[in-house]
Amino acid sequence: MRYADFEHVITQPRMSRYLAAMGDNTKSAMTLYRKNLWLSQELFTIISCFEVTLRNGINRHYQTSHGIHWLRDSAVPGGFFDKVSTQRTKNLILGAYNRLVAQGQYTNDKLVAVMDFGFWRYLFAQPQFLAGGQSLLQVFPAKPVSTAAIQYNHTFVFNELEKINGLRNRIAHHEPVCFLPAQPVKNTINARQQYNLILQLFRWMNVDEAGLLYGLDHITTACNEIDAL
Repeated sequence: MRYADFEHVITQPRMSRYLAAMGDNTKSAMTLYRKNLWLSQELFTIISCFEVTLRNGINRHYQTSHGIHWLRDSAVPGGFFDKVSTQRTKNLILGAYNRLVAQGQYTNDKLVAVMDFGFWRYLFAQPQFLAGGQSLLQVFPAKPVSTAAIQYNHTFVFNELEKINGLRNRIAHHEPVCFLPAQPVKNTINARQQYNLILQLFRWMNVDEAGLLYGLDHITTACNEIDAL
């Protein structure tokens, strides 16, 4: 495709960053755009695997301590999220639960599946973590022991998950992942850092990330090809 046609489809403002990053070389700008899409797809695949692993770990943990239908029960009157401090969490659960009931499709597994990444991240926020019994860090049995310099507590985990959630949302909104922040400068450092963070959190959950992601993980290759442009 000619660059003029490509730019017409993608739009000039969106392509301007790619063009600037590649020194106004239109062919290279189109190549960078396509490789950014490839990297985004690769990252989203790994993030999706991590999200499913995280929510399943949380589900198993709370089923052990609060029962099979813990998620539904946490939001009903007297449930552990039935508090002023966790009202938004309660409302999210009840909204999803009521929709499933109206469709005749409620099961705990389906309720777990419809809650998004942000919901699971917020279970490590202070109000939700306390309401759930302050035990949720058990889903990361291999996390490091806290030191005077770094507290590997629920707040630390919440902040790490926020980074991944932010990247997930960026990809979902079709924002590029191959530039320095707010600059038209080609760079894959942030993508590599987020990728390594996900692998680290898999290890903290005692998950064999290499085995889980076998045949799916091409992030390093995608980053290397972008860096080589």
